[in-house]
Amino acid sequence: MRQAAPGGIDCVLDLLPLSAPTTAARATIMAVRPYGRVVLMGGVGMLGGPGLELPYPWIMRDCIRILGQWMCPPEAATRLAALVRAGLLSLDQFDVAEFPLGEANVAIAHAGPFSMTVLKP
Repeated sequence: MRQAAPGGIDCVLDLLPLSAPTTAARATIMAVRPYGRVVLMGGVGMLGGPGLELPYPWIMRDCIRILGQWMCPPEAATRLAALVRAGLLSLDQFDVAEFPLGEANVAIAHAGPFSMTVLKP
């Protein structure tokens, strides 16, 4: 990672899934430069197992900032829907297709990136 960013890595955003090993997250965190920032938002360790085992002296000596953030606050979905209702957030980039419940297999085949599939009872 350090070879890919020869000027130093300023910030790491961890979005690794539950299945990712703690060693992957640790390696990424340890790649930040002095005064670097680490934001932990992924699911590493949520299923148990070993911890990240970060070296306390390194964190202190290099002034590393570590922030844990559980994806988004509970009210985020409600506030996002309010933005859409108010016309402040456009969803025009999404292709919305409605299917009756009896055509669930067709709906699944239709689903894809930026393609919203809605099953209506």
